[in-house]
Amino acid sequence: MSDELRERLLDELTGPGGDFEMTDAVVRGIAMRVYAKPLRTLRDAALVSAFHGDADFLVYEDYRCTFTEHQRIVAGLARVLREEYGLTSGDRVAIAMRNFPEWVPIFWATQVAGLVAVPLNAWWSEDELRYGMTDSGAKLVFADPERTALLDREVPVVEVRGGEPGDGVRAWAELLAGLPEDASPPEVVIEPDDDSTILYTSGTTGRPKGAVATHRNHVTNLLNTVVSRKIGTAITNGGALTDPDPNDPQPGVLLTFPMFHIAGITVLCFATLAGAKLATMYRWDREQAAELIRDHALTSAAGVPTVMRDLVENDDLVRGLDGVTMGGAPIPPDLVERIGGLGSSASSGYGLTETTSTVVGNSGDDYQERSNSVGKPVPGAEIRVVDPATGDDLADGEIGELWFRGPNVVRGYWNLPEATAESFVDGWFRTGDLGYVDDDWVYVVDRLKDVVIRGGENVYCAEVEAALHEHPAIADVAVIGLPHPTLGEEVAAVVNLKTPADVEELRAYVRERLAGFKVPAHVVVREDPLPRTPTGKVLKRRLREQIVQQG
Repeated sequence: MSDELRERLLDELTGPGGDFEMTDAVVRGIAMRVYAKPLRTLRDAALVSAFHGDADFLVYEDYRCTFTEHQRIVAGLARVLREEYGLTSGDRVAIAMRNFPEWVPIFWATQVAGLVAVPLNAWWSEDELRYGMTDSGAKLVFADPERTALLDREVPVVEVRGGEPGDGVRAWAELLAGLPEDASPPEVVIEPDDDSTILYTSGTTGRPKGAVATHRNHVTNLLNTVVSRKIGTAITNGGALTDPDPNDPQPGVLLTFPMFHIAGITVLCFATLAGAKLATMYRWDREQAAELIRDHALTSAAGVPTVMRDLVENDDLVRGLDGVTMGGAPIPPDLVERIGGLGSSASSGYGLTETTSTVVGNSGDDYQERSNSVGKPVPGAEIRVVDPATGDDLADGEIGELWFRGPNVVRGYWNLPEATAESFVDGWFRTGDLGYVDDDWVYVVDRLKDVVIRGGENVYCAEVEAALHEHPAIADVAVIGLPHPTLGEEVAAVVNLKTPADVEELRAYVRERLAGFKVPAHVVVREDPLPRTPTGKVLKRRLREQIVQQG
């Protein structure tokens, strides 16, 4: 694919008079390029999806929901949130559940009602869930039975897919049964820079930080996805931009990203706008995934590299897919090449919760040719490569910290002004990732932040270290990531002991305090002191090399 063709198509779509015209604007005091049309808020996206009518939308086991029925639920629920629960614009509504289909209308109802959705990680421990509820100030929570059992009842709880509700709990089925057949959405005014979501991302201080994304952030991400798909389709069709043929089969996606992650919300939003069938699962199962793809004629799959690698073990299945979308963790080049070799199109998005998902993307033939690159910045996104020591901009090819600015960068962290000031500088978000730019292509080589990415989940080492330091036998501890063939990395703790302690006892100690994916797979007891710099920082790269060499 020529860069000239891509640029021509991008100009046609986003230039003056284009269907996705971009214009200059000042957002929170920062000049940037923003979309002028066709959507202003996520409420707009939700209401436009009514156009898809009686086509199937949500698929889960034996549950089906059309776009028409989904619109009815969203409109009625949005009214219940405003009129029955008395919530007002800007109030927070938490969602604490697995990828059940009810997640989708709950999310969209908050957006239509002008409220702020707070997706909580369904793998969090009891303490973590309660922290998210308290920190966000959520006034209502929708939860599945597993999460309901862990929550305080200080705020109303609506339980999804539960049995007989307990004290202070309302059954989703009862709420749903009371919704009118002809409800219209509440009349509320929502501006592009109003808050839309608070998504928690773990921080090096040991407590999750709530990244506050606006409607503009999410709409930018959504329209970037649409523009990217249109360009990809045009290139496949010889370079001509065309509208979808209404007689074409309905697209469908198997969503394996958790919907409480920004990558899951990205797929959810795109499927809603595009009229695609959205299939989800309780947990990953390759055989069940194959059945869903075949039975519902799904055309794509989306998930972390670990899951997508398992999916491509079924060659015939992948050959039937138009595309495989990956993100959430570093993507091995061999996986990209494998997908392309099976006739499907691999695509990925590099980004963070703070950049509202993809800020750099790669797909199609480009990805096959540059499978070690994360791609090029999305429309409206600016990039800097900065020397971490001096703060100076670096030239092409030089490795430094990647900084991004644009309409997809969130406004900051919830109730954390100091952390916001540290990470967001004049609109630029400091990613903590090391990389470089070569002829507009972005490459990520390492991480400044002390984080292990295990199967798409961020595990911040300071959080695990803090938990282990509470154990009376621990004298010193360093948590690192060790290579893993399918997860990418797994968590390992290297400890000095004051008194004897069993390795399994230490792992159980962490499991009582943190989510299961944060529990060290390996605990290495070390007699020698941990290697440190003169200023006291653990030399984790050296430690990692030593552990790997020891096997």
